[in-house]
Amino acid sequence: MEAFVDRAVGEISGIQGRVLCGVSGGIDSTVAALLIHRAIGDRLHGVFIDNGLLRQDEGDEIEAIFRDNFHVNFTAVSAAERFLEGLRGVADPEAKRKAVGEEFVRVFSEFAERNGPFSWLAQGTLYPDVIESAVIKSHHNVGGLPDWLDLKVLEPLRDLYKDEVREIARILGVPDRIVRRHPFPGPGLAVRIIGEVTPAKLRVARTASRIVEDVLLEAGVYDDVWQAYAAVGDDRAVGVVGDERRYGSIVMVRVVNSVDAMTADWTRLSHETLERISNRITNEIEDVTWVTYTISSKPPATIEPQ
Repeated sequence: MEAFVDRAVGEISGIQGRVLCGVSGGIDSTVAALLIHRAIGDRLHGVFIDNGLLRQDEGDEIEAIFRDNFHVNFTAVSAAERFLEGLRGVADPEAKRKAVGEEFVRVFSEFAERNGPFSWLAQGTLYPDVIESAVIKSHHNVGGLPDWLDLKVLEPLRDLYKDEVREIARILGVPDRIVRRHPFPGPGLAVRIIGEVTPAKLRVARTASRIVEDVLLEAGVYDDVWQAYAAVGDDRAVGVVGDERRYGSIVMVRVVNSVDAMTADWTRLSHETLERISNRITNEIEDVTWVTYTISSKPPATIEPQ
């Protein structure tokens, strides 16, 4: 990986023009930005887009990460309303991914027009993203790019797997809390909400996912698993609160182990940990009555529900 860093920096340093890099706070886009910055310095500008589909408090955390740790030109753009409007009435998984991908590029293009000129759009695309986009589903960095994109695409990590990117992150001095962070999909909670994305389902998915992560951290097993989150759809079930029956949402908890995301196995959490997750979700989220645990591996399932 040290040889890869040297080779990539050499290749990127030869490109002409300024580079606009989409950063999400995740390991992939962070490493891509730092690698490009090492090669071309201030000709790189990182842009974080708050699409309204992020994890709880994630926008503030990402701004703090880049402000406190890196010397990269960085701008945060608030665009939640336009993303959620673009997803209104959209229930098909592929349509949601493409809607999010196209809106990302529109925001980037508008930023480039106001702050350019830029010649390149850089992304943290990995090899599994390329493979899955070809055979399983479109990826926001791959299948979601529209034909009218006016910027050339720069993807310095597209031949790498996640474990290799984490090794590069350590070489580049990325803080450990970012290196250890679980993967998060580019379309965000849109692919963890089955059916149409609504404010109510967003609230449930966001709060329940934070609970899952908190419980795993408390149990000391967060670093032992690849990915952990909660998803929600339109299915509902009857529960009992006090003396009243309540018709509420069903939350699906998903925790998997993997090395490269090409295959994954569901994690055998202790019954005590599962009980803690379920109790907190049903007690702290008013609209939830049932919690289920997903025990399908990849294949035949995918890691994300959509």
